[in-house]
Amino acid sequence: MELTWSYLAPLIFMAVMGLALLIYVVLDGYDMGVGILLPFADDADKDVMISSIGPFWDANETWLVLGVGVLLTAFPLAHGVVLTALYLPVAIMLIGLILRGVAFDFRVKAPAIHKPFWNRIFAIGSYVMAVSQGWMLGSYITGFSDTFWPLMFSAGIALTLPAAYAMLGAGWLIMKTSDNLQAKAAVWGQAFLWPMGIALAGISLATPMVSATVFAKWFSFPELFALLPIPLICVATFFAIRHVLFSPKVVQAGYGWIVFASTVLIFIMAFFGLAYSLFPYIVIDRMSVWQAASATESLTILFVGVAITLPAIIGYTVFMYRVFWGKARELTY
Repeated sequence: MELTWSYLAPLIFMAVMGLALLIYVVLDGYDMGVGILLPFADDADKDVMISSIGPFWDANETWLVLGVGVLLTAFPLAHGVVLTALYLPVAIMLIGLILRGVAFDFRVKAPAIHKPFWNRIFAIGSYVMAVSQGWMLGSYITGFSDTFWPLMFSAGIALTLPAAYAMLGAGWLIMKTSDNLQAKAAVWGQAFLWPMGIALAGISLATPMVSATVFAKWFSFPELFALLPIPLICVATFFAIRHVLFSPKVVQAGYGWIVFASTVLIFIMAFFGLAYSLFPYIVIDRMSVWQAASATESLTILFVGVAITLPAIIGYTVFMYRVFWGKARELTY
């Protein structure tokens, strides 16, 4: 096939959108995970936990805006289908986002007697966002089917995705905190590790069952061998996380970052597995990348904007994490 610009441009924008959503899931995933873990901590630890995500959590959501923006402008036909089908869970996710934003500011500015209330609101907002994103993922994989088993599949991801985010949040806290809170984060990680593993394994086994397209991609030859490294890497990484979590001396020696990095690797492998399973569809079994794309002339103009915007977002994200790196302290204003 001739690699013309009209062929390559939709693929480039698909890659940009996928990259934006992957980075969003990882970056906003850990701060949602911290929010989900908040009820398990005492008051002093809650302040440090919020401080650990304070400089980052709002900017992390920039990647979601970029991903949805690319979907809207580069793939308008798919945008209409996806956001129409996901109108309710998207609205619920935005409510969770609003709750988190309000609670984050009010918990340190409201009278002390109201602080526990805003802590609960922040945790609820984080959990609501995680559940709604799980439902959206399940609906997307099943092609927005409203029959019984696809709905059960979506509900299963909605109920289990918070465990994966909590694991990501525990890894973040192990990396960003010290002493008692770091030890507590390791215990939380131990508690959420197996739920996350079982959830991901269950989703992986169920996905080809609810989608004939995915089943055909997974269990044909030689494609099966191309996909095999993904589950093998995930299993090896899972037990690496387990080893670190149950080795306090390893964490205290400064290698707690392995938990976070390994959890991120599992997320990345899951993302590539999903991308492999769905390609070339942007709406599975209904619309390919090229069918959903804007006119080539429009994509050319958009490419200029993305070529400026994407490096800028990457640059300030890297700069922000570099400036605020190090162990978190109690949040102050």
